[in-house]
Amino acid sequence: MKWSWRLARIAGIDVHIHATFLILPALYALSAYRATGSPAAALAAVGGILLVFLIVVLHEYGHALAARRYGIGTADITLLPIGGVARLQMMPKEPRQELVIALAGPAVNVVIALGLWAALAATGGAAAEAAPADERFFSRGLLAQLQTWNLSMLLFNLIPAFPLDGGRVLRALLAMRMDYARATVAAARVGRALALVGGLVGYFYLRQPMLVIIALFIWLGAAGEAGAVQQESAFEGLALERVMMTDVRTIAPDDPLAHAVRLVLGGFQQDFPVLDAGGAVVGVLTRADLLRALAEHGERASVASAMRRDFPSARPDEPVDAVLDRLRASGVHAMPVVRGRELLGMLSLDNVGEFLMIRAALQRAGRAAA
Repeated sequence: MKWSWRLARIAGIDVHIHATFLILPALYALSAYRATGSPAAALAAVGGILLVFLIVVLHEYGHALAARRYGIGTADITLLPIGGVARLQMMPKEPRQELVIALAGPAVNVVIALGLWAALAATGGAAAEAAPADERFFSRGLLAQLQTWNLSMLLFNLIPAFPLDGGRVLRALLAMRMDYARATVAAARVGRALALVGGLVGYFYLRQPMLVIIALFIWLGAAGEAGAVQQESAFEGLALERVMMTDVRTIAPDDPLAHAVRLVLGGFQQDFPVLDAGGAVVGVLTRADLLRALAEHGERASVASAMRRDFPSARPDEPVDAVLDRLRASGVHAMPVVRGRELLGMLSLDNVGEFLMIRAALQRAGRAAA
């Protein structure tokens, strides 16, 4: 994710922090300082919000480790001001697997809640009314505050609003009775409806702008997920050779970057397979790598100095939906389609979108003719 920095790597998964996340502790610290005039209170507020997001990280690891059980990797976990996102490399198509993965995050919150209750009981209870702005927050109100946040997180995530955990549970249950695409559309409709109600209540009744932001996040997430699944269903059973570009411009490792610039400006292609003298694919030059190399070395530098030697590729007989999952997980925009090391074509996200638009137009024409 852009504007993110890697914070740590735990259990083979990178944990990133988004730049916008830094706004949250800053706001909490400022609010605490204005309320008390105490730097200690501001520090306590920052410490409290960081502990809350430690719970968020544990929640996301619940999803990630449950997915790993089914052979599904996690690209990374990113902390945002509104929570965390575990980016799975692919979504499970088996409803029972998705049900387990969706419930694994809230299950972590349940375990944390039991641990906090035990700690509160062992210490004779903590003052639940102690706010994060209180200088004594760390000494007498921390456990109770964390318990409140943890339970709020648990209940919020179980709301059946796609793409929250509760919405994914709803989709998994629906997918046991109907096909995956229809289940996703139905769960997304529920998510958008609840987001609309929540946004209106948050704005007109509770006067809470954060609820409006969360509602917008849920609405956009539901629409995006439904669109992605509908796209995948359109490619179900379709071989890559039906979708890939076959009119592909190629470049050689010894070509200057100026040659790639001319090809970019002269046509629609943005990413180029790099072929050696024998016609074998030895690299890929992406637009991002081209721009970076131009800025650092100028247009006389060779393609070999900027190309990627470690790149994803696909075979023409592979299913499109599986290749798309791999393409998105790779972080690049396009990949060569090869047989052995021989180039047959390219698959890019742009030509996938064009294929979908053409197919939709033909389907509308067919329905009109009928």
